[in-house]
Amino acid sequence: MKPEKFFFKDDGKIPNNRLPLLVYKNAFSERGNPGAEWLENRFLENNWKNSWRNGVYDYHHYHSNTHEVLGVYSGSALLHLGGENGEKLRVTAGDVIVIPAGVGHKNLESENFKIVGAYPNGMDHDMNYGKEEERPKVDKNIAEVPLPDADPLVGKNEGLPRIWSHI
Repeated sequence: MKPEKFFFKDDGKIPNNRLPLLVYKNAFSERGNPGAEWLENRFLENNWKNSWRNGVYDYHHYHSNTHEVLGVYSGSALLHLGGENGEKLRVTAGDVIVIPAGVGHKNLESENFKIVGAYPNGMDHDMNYGKEEERPKVDKNIAEVPLPDADPLVGKNEGLPRIWSHI
């Protein structure tokens, strides 16, 4: 299973990351609560913990101290990734999105959209909004976030470890 890769540059507000955001389209078949449970278990198997169920906020935000995975188990959404100059991407149930630290994300519109989110090693995340006063602290935080040992979906030998270690 090969993910789509999206690269985003610092736009002056959202710092983004040199690492690409990864999107696995139609990566799993379970939907609804069974899909959420499947995602939680798969993420946990790969040491992506501190999981939660909800959606994506309708404003640009990012996390400077951890990477994040979002698994869509219901509905669809149009996400704005990488800040105002980024990409608008339609995601649907079955998709998994791996967001590097610093990459902005925002929900533009959604229908019955439900996700499971988690973080490598169960990290707690901070919240940043692209405000001038967040810099340069967030830049330092992003630079210090370690590469995860495993991809949240496909494990230690595929996906994220191979892709991100070569960037």
